[in-house]
Amino acid sequence: MAEMAAQSGRLGYTFGLPQLMDGIGFVIVAMGIFGLGEIVGNIEHEATRRPMVKTVTGLMLTRAEFLRILPPILRGTLLGSLLGILPGGGAMLASFGAYALEKKVSPNAAEFGHGAIEGVAAPESANNAGAQTSFIPMLTLGIPSNPVMAMMIGALMLHGIQPGPMVMTQQPTLFWGIIASMSVGNLFLLVLNLPLVGLWVRMISVPYHLLYPAILAFCVIGVFSLNNATFDVWLMSVFGLLGYLFRKFAIEPAPMLLGFILGPMMEEYLRRALLVSRGDPMVFITHPASAAMLALSLLLLAIVLAPALRRTREQAFQES
Repeated sequence: MAEMAAQSGRLGYTFGLPQLMDGIGFVIVAMGIFGLGEIVGNIEHEATRRPMVKTVTGLMLTRAEFLRILPPILRGTLLGSLLGILPGGGAMLASFGAYALEKKVSPNAAEFGHGAIEGVAAPESANNAGAQTSFIPMLTLGIPSNPVMAMMIGALMLHGIQPGPMVMTQQPTLFWGIIASMSVGNLFLLVLNLPLVGLWVRMISVPYHLLYPAILAFCVIGVFSLNNATFDVWLMSVFGLLGYLFRKFAIEPAPMLLGFILGPMMEEYLRRALLVSRGDPMVFITHPASAAMLALSLLLLAIVLAPALRRTREQAFQES
């Protein structure tokens, strides 16, 4: 990752560009891959693009649809709750993680990207769960799990409130008010969004050559407003080209985004562990906790690779 190392102050992968000293922002990457990349891909196929616009006749799920999304909702909620508590987690990581998980385990994986209801239910459930559980370490320990919680800690401290274990006893009104606001906020989202469903559906029928300039303008404004730097806009363009290539070669971009979120943290804590162990990498194996986590990671990696290896072997046996 391009940034300055926290322990040594050395620059890594900045390529002589001072703008990369603080690393590459996640928003720049996401806007480029999912914003500009999708724009270029859709423009390329605009002549054959035929959006299906259905008339919204009812907002209630059928019994079959409810039974279909119930497992994704439960999986998304569980995954989002866990990732929301972890440092660097939160709603964004939970959404991408839930979508990637659901695409692996869902029996309707072929429909993902073409209107699969599981692809909406799981990320939304994970998003809500991650956004709310990220308050747990912030309120109980005073540790922000993501930049949004760090900003909230700063806001609380400006008002003379020290986040930590004593918040529940010293500031019960604030503590229970935050919990109540979660339910009230979701209720207001429901009240606002239900009457506007027809509007969101009709937006799909807008010709893309009229829609993409607005999307492009919002992407540029959003990225430029981060640091008021045109360099970020050019960097977004580079990731837009990368996103187009991902789309062209049918490569899933979500793992790369997860890597951009977790990569800097992984590198930082790796350096800390090696400093404590005086450069001995065996500390990751000799310590029971780290050894168990590494074994679990290898097991999960094997589970992911097993279907691909099995298909390769079956093809090899068929050819022979």
